Amino acid sequence: MRPFTDKEWLLALLAASLVLWLIFLGNLPLRDWDEGTYAIVAREIYRNGNWLYPTLQGEPFLLKPPLMQWLIALCYDIAGVQEFTTRFPGAVLTALGVPLLYIVGRLVFLESLPALFSALVYLTMLPVVRHGRLAMLDGMTISFFLLLLFCLLKARHHQKFALGVGFCLGLITLTKGMLVVVLGGIAGLFILVNRQLTVLKNPYLWVGMLLGNAPAIAWYVAQYQHYGDAFLQVHFQAQALDRLGTAVEGNTGPPWYYLLEILKYGFPWLLFLPGGLYLSWKKRQTAWGCLILIGTIFYLGIISLMRTKLPWYVMPIYPFLALAIGVNLTEMWQKNKLNVKALTVLFAALFVVACGGCAYFLIADPQPSLIIMSIVLAITMGMTAWLIKQQNHKFIPVLFAGMYLVLALLMSSQSWVWELNETFPAKPVGALIRANVPGGTQIYTSFAYGRPSVDFYSDCKVTAAPVPVLQEMLARKSYLLLDKDAMQKINLSNSKVKGESEGFTLIAP
Repeated sequence: MRPFTDKEWLLALLAASLVLWLIFLGNLPLRDWDEGTYAIVAREIYRNGNWLYPTLQGEPFLLKPPLMQWLIALCYDIAGVQEFTTRFPGAVLTALGVPLLYIVGRLVFLESLPALFSALVYLTMLPVVRHGRLAMLDGMTISFFLLLLFCLLKARHHQKFALGVGFCLGLITLTKGMLVVVLGGIAGLFILVNRQLTVLKNPYLWVGMLLGNAPAIAWYVAQYQHYGDAFLQVHFQAQALDRLGTAVEGNTGPPWYYLLEILKYGFPWLLFLPGGLYLSWKKRQTAWGCLILIGTIFYLGIISLMRTKLPWYVMPIYPFLALAIGVNLTEMWQKNKLNVKALTVLFAALFVVACGGCAYFLIADPQPSLIIMSIVLAITMGMTAWLIKQQNHKFIPVLFAGMYLVLALLMSSQSWVWELNETFPAKPVGALIRANVPGGTQIYTSFAYGRPSVDFYSDCKVTAAPVPVLQEMLARKSYLLLDKDAMQKINLSNSKVKGESEGFTLIAP
């Protein structure tokens, strides 16, 4: 049987990633905060046609650039306002990162096996898949960055590819704003350390910089002209600079916060990361060793020093970790070099954990897909431990296939957006409001904080307020959404109960 060509591997990886990112994409409601917020902004663009100056509940939306919201609005126009269309653009663009990582790996490794292993690791990383399916900015930003690296590497031999570098930087800017400085810095450091200075003399690079960044620059100029210093204060100061030195909205943590995030969600691939980083250091003079070390150290160092800590800030590091793990797996496959005793014990421990998960899901959360998922995970970990003990390198395809199936089962369950369990369901409460209150109405609630997802599903602005303010708003003929405790504290005479949902009562004046 002949080996697969690069084109065939790319098509296979694209198909596998699209299946994993798109199955049951709309089976769960949108979560707070970003998903609900971007959905509202996109819906207002879709309804009002105001593409240049997006709004959130009628107020200027200055927090983020508009590319994601534009794409969601286009999907709304084609297929309607729903969860699937909200998540579709980000999911597809994140899925493209898998074949993109393969071609980047192919260019730095100069052989297909480590590139393939790296792409398959990236395909089967839980944070990459789960987060990329949400209507958030990080997955698509990573794909634009991988496309940038591809253009940069191809430009070594085909100058015209340097045009793409500028366009990718422009796309990153229109997606995540100031993150372009960090990702552009990684690309710049890679050029310097890997001694590819001839790229800087390439005229196509600078033409691409001019043309590719022109739309982003034009958008920023338009915002400043329209909003003045308020735009600079919100978009740059509050959203970027303040997060470096202060813990915005209490989102703080120790410098090792992101190491813990990687430890929590990086298994089982994390077991192969130390060996991959060691090989990268050993071969640091190569393009792949240089790229892995610069990307990992530079990016992890910056986000670790930032005072504001949020889980998704770590996402851009996963392609570099996947490349390092792919290198180590290739070494094990080709040279059969592996620490048999340690890996056997560790995978046996993961087998025990998976069996415990199976027992938990049988008792506490008996969803068939989760039960089957835990069984598949236990079988995969058990077979991997056994094959490693036999010093059989076929444990690698077993691990890839098992983890892919595990993730597919998780994404088909009702639990892949587990943050939805942290508070009351937004969709039924939103449906209650939507059925009884005119769209766009201001509503006040006794809930502890406002929730963009409730705003989205209700098509109203639901504002959290203390009891005295709620009483005052009722006197001013406003609608209230009250929990049982607030119901007992507020004088509801001359008011009407319109309905109840999830422990909340909708009160009409």
